[in-house]
Amino acid sequence: MNKEQLITLGLTEEQAVTIINGFGQMVPKSRLDDKIAELNEAKKEITTRDTQLEELKKIDGAGLQTKITELQQDNETTKTDYEAKLKETQLTGALKLALAGKVHDADLVIGQIDKSKIELGEDGNVTKGLEEQIKDLQTSKSFLFVPEAHSSGIKGATPPGGDPEGGNKGAINSFGKKLAEEAAKSNTGLEEARKSYFE
Repeated sequence: MNKEQLITLGLTEEQAVTIINGFGQMVPKSRLDDKIAELNEAKKEITTRDTQLEELKKIDGAGLQTKITELQQDNETTKTDYEAKLKETQLTGALKLALAGKVHDADLVIGQIDKSKIELGEDGNVTKGLEEQIKDLQTSKSFLFVPEAHSSGIKGATPPGGDPEGGNKGAINSFGKKLAEEAAKSNTGLEEARKSYFE
């Protein structure tokens, strides 16, 4: 608060000057609250650091080395598990792609395959170990596989006026002509009957 603000509150100029000289410029409450918050935050940080320092003091050199070794082993295990899962996913994807259209249920067939015998190429496709296992499964569990479409080689008899290759258009056309002629005759007879009735 300054001298002018004190005078506005009803103090004389002399009283305002005395107060300002005695107490100096007043700090707004909002600034005071900000400073208090900063101090509290600093106290929390100091407490946290003190706690961390105390924890570090408790750990001896050998204990620290043991902890580091444990963390390294955990990281190695996590890495190995991740690589195994990634390889399994790639292998399953490659097998599904190789079996697509050949089997009724790829997941069921993949469950019957020994994946340790399967090898993948650099392109991610199956290069070895699948064909032999598929042949064995086709023999022992043929119901898992989609039957291949084979032509029986049996042809039907040739219908009268046609040939098996679909060249019976002539017979169809002549039958159509015959129907059209009969319809025309029938229409002519109807037309004549109508004329004689109304005339």
